[in-house]
Amino acid sequence: MTTTALTRASSQSRSHRLLATLASILLGMSLVYFAGFSHLELVHNAAHDTRHSSGFPCH
Repeated sequence: MTTTALTRASSQSRSHRLLATLASILLGMSLVYFAGFSHLELVHNAAHDTRHSSGFPCH
């Protein structure tokens, strides 16, 4: 491979990692928002119990 090809492959790999990271953050924030503000008591309580079982204070 030439230097140009390696640079291009590295740039694509970096952009794919960045895209995957941003998508993961967005998905995680959406799940936290959904569970935290859900009107479904089962979903909210499951998230609440999970926070307590991991030792994370929530209130």
